[in-house]
Amino acid sequence: MSQPALSQSMNTLERQLGVQLLIRGSTGVQATEAGTTLLDEARAVLARHDQAVTAVARHTSVGDSVLRLGIPLELPTDLLSRPLTDLAAAYPGIKVQARHMSTAAQVAALRAGDIDVGLVRERPIGPDLDAVLVVEERLGVLLSSEQAAKITGPDGIRLDALAGLSWVGFPRSGSPAWYDELTAILRSHGLDLGPAAPEGQELIPAVKLAAVTAGAAFALAPPNWSPPIPDLVTWSPLVGHPLVRRTWAAWPADSHRRDLGRFVAALELRGPE
Repeated sequence: MSQPALSQSMNTLERQLGVQLLIRGSTGVQATEAGTTLLDEARAVLARHDQAVTAVARHTSVGDSVLRLGIPLELPTDLLSRPLTDLAAAYPGIKVQARHMSTAAQVAALRAGDIDVGLVRERPIGPDLDAVLVVEERLGVLLSSEQAAKITGPDGIRLDALAGLSWVGFPRSGSPAWYDELTAILRSHGLDLGPAAPEGQELIPAVKLAAVTAGAAFALAPPNWSPPIPDLVTWSPLVGHPLVRRTWAAWPADSHRRDLGRFVAALELRGPE
C-alpha cells in the first residue's frame, strides 16, 4: 500500500475500535499497548485461518482427483519431472492423465472442460483462459549429414543457406499463430516453403528424420532433441538463433483447484535452450 493509503486505513481502524493503535512522532511510529494487543490477535487470527483451510482441505477430494494434462509432441525431457514430482508429494492420491494434442485442440478442450491444463505453443486469447510462459527453445535444424557438411559454418548454419530445400512443416490448423510467426521468419530469409503440410499430419520424429535423410529437405528441432539421431542426419544450431519456440501453460481462468495451482507454480520459466 502507498503511505497515504496506509495512514488512512490505520486512522479508519482506530476510529472503528475507539482506541489509539499507533503513536506517531518525529522519530517514527510506535505501537501503543492496544496496538500491540491487536497485532498479536491478528497474527493468531491469520494462523487460525491457515489451520482451517488445511483442515477443510483434508475433506476435499483433490488428493484423489485426476489432473488432465494436454501436451504437444515435443517438450524438453525434464520440463515436467520436477512439477509432477512436487505435485505427487503434495497430493499423493492424485492421478495425472496426459493426452497428446495440438495447440488448437488443447485450447478447445480447455474451453469445453475436457482437460484441466494444457501446454500450448501460443498464448490463448480471451479472458476465459489464464496462461504463463514456461519454456523457450532456440530451434536448430536437422539436415542430412552430407548436406550439413556443405553449409555449416563455425557458428552453425545461416537460415538463408537453407534456400532451395523443402521445409518439413506441420499443418497450420494445429497452431495458427505459431505457424504464422515461424513461416514469416522463414520467408523473410528467402526460403520457399513449398506445399503446405496435409491437415491431420502429425510431425512425429520418424517423419522428420525420414524426410531429411534424402538430402532435399530440412526440419526444425530444439537442442538435445530426445529421439536418437542416426548417423545420416545432423542437428546444427542456427546462426543468431532466429527461431525461438515458446510453450505456455494454460488453464481456465475460473479454476480454483489447488492441485492445478501447485502444478502451474512449479512450471518455472526456463531460459532459451
